[in-house]
Parts: sequence; structure tokens; C-alpha cells
Amino acid sequence: EQDSRSSLNCLLKKRKEVQEMEKIRAEKDKAFRERMKVIADRWRDLHTKRAQLKAHVERSGRTVQECEELRIQALKKNSEQREEMKKHGELLRAKMELEALSKKHQKLCKKVQKYSIFKKYLEDVVKVSQFEDISEVTSQYKLLVRIQKDLLQSQQGHKQLTEQDKVFLEQYRAKKEAEMFHYKNELVQLKLRFDQAQSDIPLWEARWAGIQNRTSTKTRKLWTIKLAIHNLYQ
Repeated sequence: EQDSRSSLNCLLKKRKEVQEMEKIRAEKDKAFRERMKVIADRWRDLHTKRAQLKAHVERSGRTVQECEELRIQALKKNSEQREEMKKHGELLRAKMELEALSKKHQKLCKKVQKYSIFKKYLEDVVKVSQFEDISEVTSQYKLLVRIQKDLLQSQQGHKQLTEQDKVFLEQYRAKKEAEMFHYKNELVQLKLRFDQAQSDIPLWEARWAGIQNRTSTKTRKLWTIKLAIHNLYQ
């Protein structure tokens, strides 16, 4: 009976442990199913986001391609506009050059007309002069022009030399006048010194006479002393 009771207690205990284990397993299964549900939800969200991202990438790709096409079209249009502006500028420059050439042509026509009149005049000159043709007249004219130019240059050079000579003469005259003024001052100083020397001559002559008198007196005294010494020796 005791063994039956202990066996029953063991069975009850094991049954209780089994129930607890089944409860824990059921809780783990429930947590696992919930976790799997969360993972499945996340997977669906990721799949949805991936599909959305793919669609966005495709739309962005189409947008980028459209922007690139628009950029290429804008560059092409800008290049065409620049080319058109360049052609327009070249056209304006050509038009301006044409106008300048037209004005130059008009001036040349007027000059040709004047030269034709002048040529007719030269032909008349040749007829009434000793020249044989127009080239000889023009050569003689160029020679005269060159001679006149040389004369003008020589006159101008002579004038410059004359002006330089005048300047040099004025400088030389000013220099000599300054030297003469200096010499005049020196002459005045020398004359003053000469006058002073002449006024000092009587004084020096009197001094010289006094010196000669003193010298004569001392000489006589010296001879007297010499004679006295000579007499003493004798």
C-alpha cells in the first residue's frame, strides 16, 4: 500500500511536471508563432518596401533619362543658338566690311576722277613743255619736292645751330662778365693794398734810417772796443 501511494505520488508529480512542461511548451509555441507572425509581417513590409523602392528607382530612372534627354535637347538648342548668333555676328561684320569697302570704293572713284583730271592737265603740260612724257614730269616734281625738303631740313638745322650758337654765346658772355667782375674786385683790392703800401713807405724808410743809424753807432762802438782790446794786448 505504501508503494502504491509512493508510485501514485510519483505519477502525480510527473503528471504535474508534464503539465507544466506542456504549459511552457505551449507558451513557447505561442511566443514562436507570434514571433514568426512578426517576422512574416516584417517580411511582407520589406517585400512591399522593396517593390515600392523598385518602382521608385524605375520612376527615378525614367525621370533621370527624361532630364538627360531634356539636357541634351537644351545643349543642342543652346549650341544651335550660339551657332546662329555666331553666323549673325559674322553677317554683321561682313555687312560692316562691305559698307567700309563701299565707302573706300567711292573714295577711290573720286580720287580716280581727280587723277584723271590731273592726268589730262599733265598731258597738256607735256604738250607745251620740254618734257617727253608724264613720268618725266612726275620725276622732276619728286626731285623738286625732295630738294625742297632737304632745303627745309638744312634751314631748320642751320636755325637750330644758330640758336645753339646764340645760347653758347650768351653763356660765354655771362661767364666772361662774371670773370671780369671778379677781376675788377681783385684789382680794387690790389689798388687798396698798393695805396696802403705807399702810405707805409715813409714809415718804413724812417725805420730803416733809424736802423742804419743804430747800426753805424754800434759799428763805431765795436771798432772802439777792438782798438781798446788791441791796445791792451800790446
